[in-house]
Amino acid sequence: MTRRNPTSTYRLQVTADFDLNAAQEVVDYVRDLGADWIYLSPVLQAEPGSGHGYDVVDHTHVDTDRGGDDAMRALAEAAHAAGLGVLVDVVPNHVGVATPAVNPWWWSLLEHGQESPVAWAFDIDWAAGDGRLRIPVLDDRLLDAVTLEAGSTDGTAPRLLVGETAYPTAPGTVHDGDDVETVHARQHYEFVHWKRADSELNYRRFFAVNTLAAIRVEEPEVFAASHGVIGSWFRDGLVDGLRIDHPDGLYDPAGYLDDLADLTGGAYTLVEKILEPGELLPSSWPVDGTTGYDALGFIDRVFVDPAGEGPLTALEDRLRGAHVSWQDLTHGTRRGIADGILNSEVRRLARLLVVDPAVQGDGTPVSEDRIVDAVAELVASFEVYRTYLPEGIHHLIEALEVAAEARPDLADVVDRIAPALCDPDNAAAIRLQQTSGMVMAKGVEDTAFYRTSRLSSLSEVGGDPSVFSVTLDEFHAAQRERLASWPHTMTTLTTHDTKRSEDTRARIAVLSELGDEWTATFDRLNALAPLEDGVFANLLWQAIVGARPASRERLHAYAEKASREAGDSTTWTEPDESFEEQMHALVDAAFDDPAVVAELDALDERIDAAGWSNGLGAKIVQLTAPGVPDVYQGTESWDRSLVDPDNRRPVDYAERRHVLAALDGADDDGPDALPAIDLGGAAKTLVTSRALRVRRDHPELFSRYVPLDATGPAADHVVAFDRGGVVTVATRLPLGLQTVGGWADTLLHVVPVERVDLLTGRRFPADRDLLLAEVLTDFPVALLVPADVVDGAGHDATETSTTGSTNTSNSTDDTETDAQAEVEILEGHA
Repeated sequence: MTRRNPTSTYRLQVTADFDLNAAQEVVDYVRDLGADWIYLSPVLQAEPGSGHGYDVVDHTHVDTDRGGDDAMRALAEAAHAAGLGVLVDVVPNHVGVATPAVNPWWWSLLEHGQESPVAWAFDIDWAAGDGRLRIPVLDDRLLDAVTLEAGSTDGTAPRLLVGETAYPTAPGTVHDGDDVETVHARQHYEFVHWKRADSELNYRRFFAVNTLAAIRVEEPEVFAASHGVIGSWFRDGLVDGLRIDHPDGLYDPAGYLDDLADLTGGAYTLVEKILEPGELLPSSWPVDGTTGYDALGFIDRVFVDPAGEGPLTALEDRLRGAHVSWQDLTHGTRRGIADGILNSEVRRLARLLVVDPAVQGDGTPVSEDRIVDAVAELVASFEVYRTYLPEGIHHLIEALEVAAEARPDLADVVDRIAPALCDPDNAAAIRLQQTSGMVMAKGVEDTAFYRTSRLSSLSEVGGDPSVFSVTLDEFHAAQRERLASWPHTMTTLTTHDTKRSEDTRARIAVLSELGDEWTATFDRLNALAPLEDGVFANLLWQAIVGARPASRERLHAYAEKASREAGDSTTWTEPDESFEEQMHALVDAAFDDPAVVAELDALDERIDAAGWSNGLGAKIVQLTAPGVPDVYQGTESWDRSLVDPDNRRPVDYAERRHVLAALDGADDDGPDALPAIDLGGAAKTLVTSRALRVRRDHPELFSRYVPLDATGPAADHVVAFDRGGVVTVATRLPLGLQTVGGWADTLLHVVPVERVDLLTGRRFPADRDLLLAEVLTDFPVALLVPADVVDGAGHDATETSTTGSTNTSNSTDDTETDAQAEVEILEGHA
């Protein structure tokens, strides 16, 4: 099968309610929108009722609730017939074990223990459980909550039940008259209180999710058994690429990716890898890039006003009662995770070090408690998610140094364990690599992000909230680096994992332009509907403002999740009823208190237009910048979602079809037919479709990246670049633009070529630079192409492609010559 690379993707969340048959029905819409590939969430058999698909229970077939194997084949064939590629999300690290009866591997493991023919599939420390697997499913009733179900004459073996969930009994372990306690004591597993999972669990999980048990995909038999169907997709030509979930949890990510490349014939592959600022994706990996969070961070921050950093930081410090650096905050949250919900992993790593001769040496033995303490401090000291020894060993050395400096009382222990942890072949070193990413994810993404509120749009997956904004030069440098190093990496603005969708963040970013004005507004809101946790109150009000007009129910759900994730004033395990009552009263006030509603309405009036401008700007930049842009389902229109499951709500494709058809029908009517920039969302659909289509149909116009300079009173308010023919123009800091009096005579300096704006149809002559007041008369963004692309090619890039062709030469020879000439001029200017 010939390898192909996408020019763009469109992500679909496949569920029982929107299955593969439903996905097939939107293939033509995705094609008409202009996307090049369909990008599917996990589709292998998952836990019953799973809304996300990451809890695979059976690798041998496509999920029946999602349509099954036949529907998968039909969708792939329909996509290919329409000229679309197919990208599928796969889950190599873990399986779902919430319902043992539906997972054949887990059931066999529970029934036969270490003698199970699939025992090798799971990552279990049997010695730590005295030969039994600990299952943390009991409440305070302990074994009183367990019942014994007798076998039946049809051959069904006796089972133990916790609630309605069944667990197998080992052959010969149940006799007439046996009670639950006796039968339970004979099993290869031990039911324990759920709280014991924090420190006593003896199987590796996905992060701290007890119902997701890790598998040892590094073993050839496990890889083959879990990737058989995936391999068949490529042999049968159904799938063109893969997205790999959570590679940092794997024993050997590079080895796994090599095996995967062999299986798929080197197909297009992305990894869900979180890169910290300055961190690079390992160049040795046979992949095309990441899922795009690194791009998201730069795009967001180029639309943030650096002038807001001072006043918003002052508000945060006042609410917290002191200034706390991001490093100190996250060290504390990571250490809390290492000592808390992931202490089982820390202790498992410590057990390896305790018995390591190199650690104990010839001197005084080091106690296990001190090693546990040192390991917890170490995993709290990393600046990246994990190392890939020997690659990235400098990150490990830095973490060792930071841990020793922070805890002088443990410096000797750190020195003792360092050689083992720096040895790529040492089991402890490998276990550390698998553990550090868990601690970072839970300590930062799922805790610290909810404990900071300076500008909450910066607390996004893969982002560092301490980086408040980026300059235009920094932004352009990042894009040129992406084009040079990872030209086919994904870029994104919204995913199923983002804490806030792109348009919610775009509205919150406007607060960076308000500074003291937001502080005053917050103080009034906080007085009207007080919350004793001021930092969280700031975060919650920003969420309400960003997601407005989100429903009451959505905001209550968000408030509960966000506050419990923060873990400051309430927690999942021990909710503070008084605090949560006050918090929910705050949410209700946003709907019921006239004074609060008036404040929010006034703020809406202040930021609405700027939020739309930021949203369109971020979208057009993402869709045309280097990399492969992904459009998350429905975000071709406005999407003011919050954290999952809010961002996985169903999409109204009938309405989106209607909007797209209306836009296509209005193409010939000129600027007067342009959609309004309002809640209807048609303006964003226009930007998305025109950018996707020109990118798909004219890839020759996206061969370079050259930043464009502007001069004049508003030069700092535009971000613009030339991709080798296509010129992208976006407004930044729109409130500041109003303050300086608009564009006035600000000029954008471009190569002298006659151009057409694909959004408005306006033409701009070749004899002068672009006057931004003219280019951005109708929209805060523009998408300019050489006029020959529209006039001379016999194909208007703003029209719907009905062939679904991925041919890269839809233009005439003259157009290609003109485009190449412009590229040569641009190279001379670079």
